[in-house]
Amino acid sequence: MTEHKPIYLDYNGTTPHAPEVIEAMRPYFEGEFGNPSSSHWYGRRPRMAVSTARDQVAGILKCLPEEVIFTSGGTESNNHAIKSIAGSRFERGNHIITSQIEHPAVIEVCRFLERHGFDVTYVPVGEYGVVNVDDVMSSIRPSTILITIMHANNEVGTLQPVAEISSLVKKKEILLHTDAAQSLGKVPVSVDELGIDLLSVAGHKIYAPKGVGALYIRQSVEPEIFCHGAGQERGIRGGTENVMEIVGLGAGCAVAEKNLEENATHMRTMRDRLESGLRRSVDDIRFNGHREKRLPNTASVSFYGIDANRLLDEIGSEVAASAGAACHSDCVQISHVLEAMAVPRQWARGTVRFTTGRMTTASEIDRTLEVVSAAVKKLRG
Repeated sequence: MTEHKPIYLDYNGTTPHAPEVIEAMRPYFEGEFGNPSSSHWYGRRPRMAVSTARDQVAGILKCLPEEVIFTSGGTESNNHAIKSIAGSRFERGNHIITSQIEHPAVIEVCRFLERHGFDVTYVPVGEYGVVNVDDVMSSIRPSTILITIMHANNEVGTLQPVAEISSLVKKKEILLHTDAAQSLGKVPVSVDELGIDLLSVAGHKIYAPKGVGALYIRQSVEPEIFCHGAGQERGIRGGTENVMEIVGLGAGCAVAEKNLEENATHMRTMRDRLESGLRRSVDDIRFNGHREKRLPNTASVSFYGIDANRLLDEIGSEVAASAGAACHSDCVQISHVLEAMAVPRQWARGTVRFTTGRMTTASEIDRTLEVVSAAVKKLRG
């Protein structure tokens, strides 16, 4: 008997493995076990595979292959990007600028650095979750060494004015990092068009495996060594390469680059079908984030008067999504993103994030609308 699986609408949380990714990884799981640092026969194919994957990641980012460093994921990439620049530029200054809606993999790093002699400015956002460029510029001090602003927010999908910020700070000798974990594969991500110096990638957001990622570092940037070892990854991150997953990341990037426009159009069509259907079938809802400047797949929906976790429990056997608030027995903890956007508490506590993907179908969206509308009526009734 085939197990019934809920409709999957949590693609910002993680993605399934693309068939092309699985196929590319298979030889390095089954037979090609060699160490890419080995000079003998067994190391040749793994070494070539790592090189090919680096080319593929560079292809989607429009950068040089030697500017790509492989990591264990987006969190590690963010940690290394911020800490290594903080360390290498500490003599120049100790001030970092970020936003109030960053992923914890950025915010927690900044809080760590605050305990070790750095000052951090957390720039606010407006009601649509967009950083004000003027706020960033007015936060700059003579001691500012790094600005880290995400490319797209993981909860509400809002795209940030990274390129505009870059154009204004490029003559100030301030480095710019962006967390592009959510945007890669959904919108164009060119390091030169964005004008950034460091960029973080997470494999499991682009139909590649968990536990692998990449960090783009512009050639002119000199970071501190992340991990001392035998000299892998330009000597910046030592350790034997995770060949199988690096191959998977490369394949995921190649597929995403090739089908970017087609995939984005499909995800947007499914997302819009969901949003328009919710407007017709459910009263007292609101959508969070910018209506135009956002990812094509993300719908952050607030249901008035409902706890998000209760709604997710009600629909859980049919639909998989995620909450914007954590509801406990004695309190409701609203996400820092919704708080920064000043979403009223009675709305924020009922916020659910639905995110579509390449595999999402119209019939799945229509069934989701039936399930969600019935659940909302039941909980309100």
